[in-house]
Amino acid sequence: MIAQLFLSLLLLAMLPYGLVAARRTPFLGPTIGLAAVTGLYFVWWPQDANKLAHLVGIGRGADLVLYLWVLLSMLVALNLHIRLKAQAELTTKLARALALLESGVGSEGQESEKQKMRGRAHSGGAGDPTRGL
Repeated sequence: MIAQLFLSLLLLAMLPYGLVAARRTPFLGPTIGLAAVTGLYFVWWPQDANKLAHLVGIGRGADLVLYLWVLLSMLVALNLHIRLKAQAELTTKLARALALLESGVGSEGQESEKQKMRGRAHSGGAGDPTRGL
């Protein structure tokens, strides 16, 4: 009974996280919620997990739950991999854009106004105090 209460508290704690995740990831949030509700059901009625396991050709309900957990964990890992890859690509694009801005090359490959002003100042342009000497 203590294990059932502890597991129920953990699974109930997953429900609000699933709601928050649903706003950001339409697939992941409902999956977390469904996993939590299914987990709660099987925690309180483990004999039904055994019946379902036998229906799909698995020996025990605990094995079925383990297989499903591995499958869900792999989906979460895949989701994280896709997100990290997208973040890495975005970081690369931002770094390239920043490097181009700092080098003074604009998007069309021309010098920026800031770079032109630097060139004028160093070549005795209008702002050069030694120009009239």
